Amino acid sequence: MANLPPTHFLNLPRPDVFAPILDGAPDTSTLAAHDYDVDTRTGFMPPEPPLARLPSAWAPWEEVLEDAIESKLQLAEKPGVSDEEHAKSERWRNRVRELPILPTADLKSSEVLLRRAHHVLAWIMHFYVQTTPAAIRDIHIPPMITVPHLQVCAQLQLPPVLTYSDDVLYNWAFKTLPASPAPFVPKQQLNNLRCLTLFTGTRDEEEFYLSSARIELRGVEALSIMRAIMDEAFVRDTIAIRRITTYLRALADVIRDLQTLLAGVRDGCDPQVFYDEIRPWFKGADSDTSGRKWIFDGLELDPTLESPTELSGPSAGQSSLIHALDIFLGVDRYSHTNFATGRLRKPASPQHPPAPGAADAPTTAAFSSAPGPPTVPFLTRMQSYMPRHHRAFLRHLQANPRPLRELVAQSDDAALRAAYDVAVTALKEFRDEHVRIVALYILIPSRRAAGAGQGAEGAPKGTGGTDAFQFVKGVRDQTAGALLGPEGPR
Repeated sequence: MANLPPTHFLNLPRPDVFAPILDGAPDTSTLAAHDYDVDTRTGFMPPEPPLARLPSAWAPWEEVLEDAIESKLQLAEKPGVSDEEHAKSERWRNRVRELPILPTADLKSSEVLLRRAHHVLAWIMHFYVQTTPAAIRDIHIPPMITVPHLQVCAQLQLPPVLTYSDDVLYNWAFKTLPASPAPFVPKQQLNNLRCLTLFTGTRDEEEFYLSSARIELRGVEALSIMRAIMDEAFVRDTIAIRRITTYLRALADVIRDLQTLLAGVRDGCDPQVFYDEIRPWFKGADSDTSGRKWIFDGLELDPTLESPTELSGPSAGQSSLIHALDIFLGVDRYSHTNFATGRLRKPASPQHPPAPGAADAPTTAAFSSAPGPPTVPFLTRMQSYMPRHHRAFLRHLQANPRPLRELVAQSDDAALRAAYDVAVTALKEFRDEHVRIVALYILIPSRRAAGAGQGAEGAPKGTGGTDAFQFVKGVRDQTAGALLGPEGPR
């Protein structure tokens, strides 16, 4: 443990999770919760349902979002939308343009308020963009959304677009409140969740988001196993190696459960409904095959703001859980190396990198995509769409001075090698399932649309402008390349 920085979560004292926390004392019942926001009971999901509504000072935002949902606004690109539907959407956009520019200073003291504000403003913006007629090539986001949204994003260090955390991590409530007021048990609540916000109000859309939420909750056990393995890796004796071997097989079992939950999206979400009616709502400017521009008006009202160009929209590639599995197993050096897209402007120079776990500077410039350093791998770029505390957790995990893969590669214990490869194979098979899902929900419907003359030519784009099918297939294939085999590392 001497080689670890004092702020590393493994150097923190083990807390008594049953002891009450005194007012003003930091909550250390999680993996350094104040730094990482990763709960030992609920993982990357919050331990309590997310805030469902902002206080009255920001009621105009909540009300205009409610109006969009209750009015059942239609996608502008949807075939057969009536003139009355277009007119209704225009009346709603006029209402958005009539909003006051609400101050955000009082939001800054609360992470919970900031998260809800990002959720609401991003959802409003996507309603605004996707109901704008296709003939309008430059979509102007009005100042009453631009200014507060970018100010909130500067605090959260997130791009001003819907993210996985908006759709999944902070978009749920219980169908029925658990009987006990204590922190809920994830395994018992996988089917007791509902979504707070939907574009279409359909079960298909809700199940699409909830399938990822269930994966996050089931993955909590994986995080616990990872910590146990890290503890044993510091001991590194014969007993520790035997325990790590057992833990790796248990980790593989959890990953197989994640695969089952991923496949379960088919039960509630129809692929054609997803492709035609759901997916277009949350696509970002980066994946807009028509080439329309999103222009953020009102930047001159706050000189600290810059025009954002990192606008990919939500993606499963933004799941911190899956990134954590990659990093922990040492698979990221393989799976994160393909499909370099976009540019990220670093918030710190190479001469002055941020300390491990340190928060990045709160600036929207950190998410500008031009100009900047060379292109970065897509999955690495997707980390900038994660909550900043979760990014800090991944950095700490990556800084582990006793990497699991290195330990296994240097060992002559055949059972340990085999167990490691079993876990990597489970992750590869999880990605096999992801390839099948992308084929079913994106590739096949896009080919069907192209055949009917309704789709764009070429391969369908995923979030961030990648070739959706080739991307997930490439990540799957490169994950398989991480297998050690009985003879040692490749």
